[in-house]
Amino acid sequence: MIISLITVAVPVFITLCYASYLDIRDRRVPFQTWYPMCVVAVPAVSWFYFTVFTKGDIYTGIFYLGLTGILSAAFYLLAAMHLFGGADAWAMIFIAACIPLFPVTPLFGYPPLGSFPFTVFVNAVLLNLLAPLGIFLRNIAMGNNAPIVYRFLGFPVDGKKIGESFGFVMEDNQEHDGVIQRRFLGVRDAIRDAFKGNRRLYTRDLRVNPEEHREELDLYARAGHVWISYGVPFIVPITAGMASALVLGDLLFTLMKIIGGL
Repeated sequence: MIISLITVAVPVFITLCYASYLDIRDRRVPFQTWYPMCVVAVPAVSWFYFTVFTKGDIYTGIFYLGLTGILSAAFYLLAAMHLFGGADAWAMIFIAACIPLFPVTPLFGYPPLGSFPFTVFVNAVLLNLLAPLGIFLRNIAMGNNAPIVYRFLGFPVDGKKIGESFGFVMEDNQEHDGVIQRRFLGVRDAIRDAFKGNRRLYTRDLRVNPEEHREELDLYARAGHVWISYGVPFIVPITAGMASALVLGDLLFTLMKIIGGL
């Protein structure tokens, strides 16, 4: 039955890689992207559960079906609260539905829960936390000055070429008496807007619809440089989280074991 999950893991990972590319390029992943994967995944995961139940391991089957339902509902709720992108939520839901447990033994062994999708999510969060540290070190090396929290979240780009970058605009620039005044958008403002469903200004918007943002583009060009935030969608660390889960296992559990053994 594990062979059926290995059969699923390959198309799921390939689809995640393609979906990551689409999300970076277009900031959207059409739902049709998942269709080819489902052609392989649905029969394979159905065979997995059929094998589990027919061999009499009913409690194992019920446990993973229930866990799949709980995790899928949680990911959907995160998307509904705008804490998760739609593509991110569907990626995690498909992983939860198609690969409920580890298809292969990872190098660091199985985590206590044994849930593959939960491990993927934990790994994705941990890997995503490395990005702010890298951004901060880059800003120090480049001598980019801003309030310290923003040096972890973003970096300045050429205002005349902001549309060529990837990220969300972190500044609310206004002109008063011919002088451009800069104001960093607060983290609280971003969180409040996310809960309200208000969409942040993405650099792709400036590139695709320059006429709608002519005033902003003019201000950015005259400002010289504009700070933008880290704009890689969460589906990218999800993809990395799946790869690391397959090869290494649960990174958080492994880290806790290492710290506990010191």
